[in-house]
Amino acid sequence: MTQQLRRERDRAERERRIVAAARELAEAEGWDAVTTRRLAAKIEYSQPVLYSHFSGKGAIMAAAAVEGCAELAERLGAAAFDPSPLAAVAEAYVAFADANPALYDAIFTLATELPFATAEAPPALKNAFGAIAAAVAPVAGGDGVGILAETFWAALHGLVTLDRGRRLSPGYRAERLAILVARFGDGVPGPAD
Repeated sequence: MTQQLRRERDRAERERRIVAAARELAEAEGWDAVTTRRLAAKIEYSQPVLYSHFSGKGAIMAAAAVEGCAELAERLGAAAFDPSPLAAVAEAYVAFADANPALYDAIFTLATELPFATAEAPPALKNAFGAIAAAVAPVAGGDGVGILAETFWAALHGLVTLDRGRRLSPGYRAERLAILVARFGDGVPGPAD
């Protein structure tokens, strides 16, 4: 292995450790607890080393969000091949949000510089949305898949956010998800209808 390859591998490993430590700290204490000082202490590097990889906490959180989107895309992509793809994708989405609340916030709730819904969006973001679109496509009738997928995603996000904030009746969580899936599965009118 050349020294250049070793340096690149070591740099990638440091970045992975920084993001992993940020995710661990955020899940335990929230994103407000994630500081470069605490991360440096946790992974036993100096703050200047962190800044040589990331411009600050926002960049670290964005890297965690991209990594999380890749994980979400994998789960949603597998669910999209289920015999009942809408239900499977909805359940996988909610399960991901439940299992990773701080990561979910980094991806979908907290302010970020990530370019969602643009050509410049990182592949992980496009793949996560693509899995939702794949599940919605059979009921879209060929037209308006994108807008219908955005609406389905927005409804899922709303249910997750309102449920996490204890704004909805706790006993009806499964029923709400089933109603959403049933309404979309019954052929929600697309924009051309």
